[in-house]
Amino acid sequence: MLTRKDFAGRERSTWCRGCGNFGILNAIKLALVEHDIPPHEIFIVTGIGCGSKLPHYMKVTGYHTLHGRALAIATGARLANHRLRVMTVHGDGDAYAEGMAHFIHAARRNVRIVDLVQDNRIYGLTRGQYSPTSERGKRTPTSPEGAIDRPVNPLALAITAGATFVARGYSGELKHLAWLIGEALEHPGYGLIDTLQPCVTWNRSYAYDFYNKRVYKLEEEPGYDPTDRAGAWEKTQEWGERIPIGIFYRGEPAPTYEEQVPALRAGPLVEQPLERLRPDQIEKLRAEIA
Repeated sequence: MLTRKDFAGRERSTWCRGCGNFGILNAIKLALVEHDIPPHEIFIVTGIGCGSKLPHYMKVTGYHTLHGRALAIATGARLANHRLRVMTVHGDGDAYAEGMAHFIHAARRNVRIVDLVQDNRIYGLTRGQYSPTSERGKRTPTSPEGAIDRPVNPLALAITAGATFVARGYSGELKHLAWLIGEALEHPGYGLIDTLQPCVTWNRSYAYDFYNKRVYKLEEEPGYDPTDRAGAWEKTQEWGERIPIGIFYRGEPAPTYEEQVPALRAGPLVEQPLERLRPDQIEKLRAEIA
């Protein structure tokens, strides 16, 4: 029987004390235990940022890739072995700035990937520049007079792009976040979990005190229907004195991208025999990786 100790990593964390990433790390471990997914069956891809070091602190198969390219690598991994559970874990800058195009296309293609975004509304690793989700007027080293950009709304973008599972978590609600991750892991398609992640060093305006008195759970909201796409999109506009967390939208099951690729009908590529290739093609592949 799996326990969280089965996912314990050997490296010591370099995150700041009180960082919201600790909650995300523990929520992922808890979700994997609750859904009986052993370390060798989960593949976590990260980009660049403080939170992208997460697989360093777990016993899982992880891949630390280029800035903004986590979803591209995760898509390739999913196509190579669509029996493997694939998750991306990256920050709002990595996901919604450098990785914006990959985000939109992963949602519309419905690749079965859990896309967990650590949204602290700032660039933390590079010392506090404003990010795509920072509020207008945010003063930072790169916007001393206040950011003039309007913030993106990733939940609304995901629904518009065709995502079939759209949620928001909060790292201060560990069990609730673990539940969301578990639901996304079992969802047959792309699943976004935009996760409110307090950065206690570079964005203290959005620390725990701010979120604790504002967040509320959608599943406890009378009459809320996560299958109502238009209603879900409208709910994504709510931000202020009350901030909803939970599953905003869960669409009807739709064919995943990998289910529609003819070459994968014979099974995962990693399990298909090389004999399907001509001898000259095999030798060319060997030469490339030699």
